[in-house]
Amino acid sequence: MPCAPTVSADVVTDSATDNSADRSVLLVQLSDSHLFAHAGDKLLGMNTHDSLQRVIERVLDEQPKIDLLLASGDLSQDGSLASYQRFRQLTAQIPAPARWFPGNHDDVTAMQAACAGSELLQSIIDLGNWRIVLLDTSIVGAVPGFLAADQLELLARALREAGSRHVLIALHHHPVSIGCRWMEPIGLRNADELFAVLDAYPQVRAVLWGHIHQEFDQLRNGVRLLASPSTCVQFAPGSEEFQVDQEAPGYRWLRLHADGQLETGVSRVTGIPFEVDYSVKGY
Repeated sequence: MPCAPTVSADVVTDSATDNSADRSVLLVQLSDSHLFAHAGDKLLGMNTHDSLQRVIERVLDEQPKIDLLLASGDLSQDGSLASYQRFRQLTAQIPAPARWFPGNHDDVTAMQAACAGSELLQSIIDLGNWRIVLLDTSIVGAVPGFLAADQLELLARALREAGSRHVLIALHHHPVSIGCRWMEPIGLRNADELFAVLDAYPQVRAVLWGHIHQEFDQLRNGVRLLASPSTCVQFAPGSEEFQVDQEAPGYRWLRLHADGQLETGVSRVTGIPFEVDYSVKGY
């Protein structure tokens, strides 16, 4: 099957998974891996290939049965085909269906080439009693995010047709303030349009994103708002200016229960010392 474009609204129910509606499902989120064409290259002083491999090893140690692996944008730092091919090879170590969606550093054309022959870019997935909707907030050549009309239409259709399923929405850019002044201008530019759609559907349980390289967990109108660490460099929470944190790379897991309850946590690796290279401005 050819790789589906990110705007596809076709629903996939993974045939390799027990999809009975009364069971819980386990998701693992890997975010902001920032791989390069060359495996030895570094972001702000950290080798992103090695840090992703360490996070994957931790996932394999801690999560014996994963129903879905989500890669929530900025898989690549340079947008090269080689970086996506390496990401696909590394994450193939995790025996679970996977889905990707782009962030501001990603090149969608290269992504599509790297996922040829797979369903890695499928936008809507039904697992157990849940529907997971993946949105593309990337703008070519820009750092902030925006939900174009086709993405808002995809979202509305996915929610309309979700039936009795609970829904988790995932995107790359943060749709609310996270308390970092320097990141305020580079979040989702039309978050009000996102929430105007979500607020009409009470079955929405959570919104999940990457981009901010740090943990975030709040409630909005009963909906869980979650962000996750990067598999490489972390950003300091509450920072006024761009600042790297000393927290280690990590991932988020989410247990989605049939009754709509959600359990989640973050796990980080240990023993990755590095010196921040501040000669790189921003990220």
